[in-house]
Amino acid sequence: MPAQAVQDIFVIGGGINGCGIARDAAGRGYSVVLAEMDDFASGTSSGATKLIHGGLRYLEHYEFRLVREALMEREVLWAMAPHIIWPMRFVLPYQRGGIRPAWLIRLGLFLYDHLGGRKLLPPTRTLDMRRDPAGKPLKSLFTRAFEYSDGWVDDARLVVLNARDAADRGAEILSRSKVVSARRENGHWSIDVEDQARGTTRTFAARMLINAAGPWVDRVLSGTLGQNNVHNVRLVQGSHIIVRKKFDDPRAYFFQNPDNRIIFAIPYEQDFTLIGTTDLDFTGDPKGAKISAAEIDYLCRAASEYFSSPVTEDDIVWTYSGVRPLYDDGASKAQEATRDYVLKVDGQNGSAPILNVFGGKLTTYRRLAEHALEKIGETIGTKGSPWTAGSRLPGGEFPPNGYEMEVGKLKTAYPFLADRHARRLVRLYGTRAAALLGPAKSPADLGRNFGSDLYECEVLWLIRQEWAREAEDVLWRRTKKGLYLSHEEAAALEEYMAGAVVA
Repeated sequence: MPAQAVQDIFVIGGGINGCGIARDAAGRGYSVVLAEMDDFASGTSSGATKLIHGGLRYLEHYEFRLVREALMEREVLWAMAPHIIWPMRFVLPYQRGGIRPAWLIRLGLFLYDHLGGRKLLPPTRTLDMRRDPAGKPLKSLFTRAFEYSDGWVDDARLVVLNARDAADRGAEILSRSKVVSARRENGHWSIDVEDQARGTTRTFAARMLINAAGPWVDRVLSGTLGQNNVHNVRLVQGSHIIVRKKFDDPRAYFFQNPDNRIIFAIPYEQDFTLIGTTDLDFTGDPKGAKISAAEIDYLCRAASEYFSSPVTEDDIVWTYSGVRPLYDDGASKAQEATRDYVLKVDGQNGSAPILNVFGGKLTTYRRLAEHALEKIGETIGTKGSPWTAGSRLPGGEFPPNGYEMEVGKLKTAYPFLADRHARRLVRLYGTRAAALLGPAKSPADLGRNFGSDLYECEVLWLIRQEWAREAEDVLWRRTKKGLYLSHEEAAALEEYMAGAVVA
């Protein structure tokens, strides 16, 4: 067999940090391989509250560096991907005698408005909840509120679009490919990767290893690399419930609970409301994280303290949980543990180096990648220069606030599309929606309908362009059509995809 070419970097982990680093590195000219043991964003990165935000509550813990960086990233990311990221206004109801006085909230919001160089997002304002429509769904005891800006993101699509762009720039991207061993040989890393579908193994060589395995980062160090007494991250489970739509207002709510924790209630997929999150220390396999009965009860009770119509377990249509790999800073409470990231390089001076990525959040993934590339450059040599700040993710080649224009273009090109279908396609695929639809002249040209407005041409696009292999990949990560398809329709999609993937 010919000798294995030595890559510059090998990335373990296909969450937001791994895919972000791979994209940035490939764009600078490094040779890159990334391996994800499951589907992209199948772990922490699809279990978030789906916000692009500065982290208003982090100010209480004096994380000013993190908040400033996150605030600055909001508009950068919105410009990069205006199809999957958009501004959202948040309403923070205030009750006299609450756990945070009004002056403290105003101070926090003043810093929020001015700390991050806000240019496009509107500033904070005070609401009279007796007159503002935001007060309608809430109990009458909330007469005042503060409204501020942050952003919404389709988190799983953010991950897969970074992977797609990395591949378009030359990276080799492997899904459902588990790193089973990694060892230092002759000054570089030798990495064995098992294809989870075929059961075959390939060996790669790389000058530098990037451990971006999220909640599995310590397991990679101990189980795959054989290090002992590894404890770098604190695993914290965050769970969410999706309920039938609780309000018509496009704004989201930020609720302050008496126990000093906060939850959000956010418009979700037009017909639903997302409520979360919880903060519980977690042990076990992160892949098996499920919402507990106690978490469901907590979220229902907490939201019911605000909404005039109580939130009950019968309202729930779906739940999801994610395990956050927070850097273990010794905080006494899970909700107080830092959300900042830490990057550590081990093994220089002739020994094949590894960069371990601890912590991080969706909003700061691009800056984390830039800082990772600084360390990669210092360790194995610099290539290229920072470039992602002014870049676009696939499908995002239109200006912020240009969504309606893109919908109009798509409906003009494909007049048979229902308005809701066209809007959904632009939200998911942006300018690439037309490539997905191809030469279609009628709904019949879109192929088989699997339910709702999910057609065969979209499923095939997701298989061929976005590494979808199972129905769950399509229904719950690439789209949210799992909220609409019946069990029978989902089973039919699974059967179809089993044949299409093989073909």
